[in-house]
Amino acid sequence: MLDKNNISYKNKSDEELVNCIRQGDNDALEYLIQKYKDLVNIKVSKYFILGAEKEDIFQEGLIGLFKAIKGFKIDSEYSFKSFANLCIERQLITAIKTSNRQKHIPLNSYLSLNSNAYDDDDNSSVLEILDLNAVEDPLDTITKKEYYKYIENKIDTSLSTFEKQVLQRYSRGESYTQIAEKLDSSTKSVDNAIQRIRKKATKSLNYSDDEV
Repeated sequence: MLDKNNISYKNKSDEELVNCIRQGDNDALEYLIQKYKDLVNIKVSKYFILGAEKEDIFQEGLIGLFKAIKGFKIDSEYSFKSFANLCIERQLITAIKTSNRQKHIPLNSYLSLNSNAYDDDDNSSVLEILDLNAVEDPLDTITKKEYYKYIENKIDTSLSTFEKQVLQRYSRGESYTQIAEKLDSSTKSVDNAIQRIRKKATKSLNYSDDEV
């Protein structure tokens, strides 16, 4: 449950929260993640990747949300909500394309640039909101490292020593094979550890649906 001091965040706009986060306010980050958790779940429910667990797709959606927080322009004419929607959707589609290259078959991987960027009464289209300079991912690796650090802190007490070692190396972009070699383990053990981490992260983030 969020700290009672975070009640003050309810009076802040998303844009103000993003500004707080960039000034190092981790409580604001936690609040914004929880606020948009349902949106991530809605987006995830639209996609299915053969061979992928729901937790895998959920993590991709959260990475998209992190990218929105990192890439959003405070002075943008578009709302953070619309930008977050676009970034989450884009991250999921990227994951599907990557999966497809690995011979997985997505059941739904189409996004029209003329469709609404958000699911409510915001009529801005994806094409209108798409700012290539803002949505581009030149800091992809850094964003993912920050995301995995957030996950590690979130579920730190539930991770084994081996899982922490795997997560730290995985966040640096090491492959399963590289991690296995450096930890003197098997790729299967590394894969199992990653799956456990994802399940623990999803369980932790979904623990309380009434936090916001």
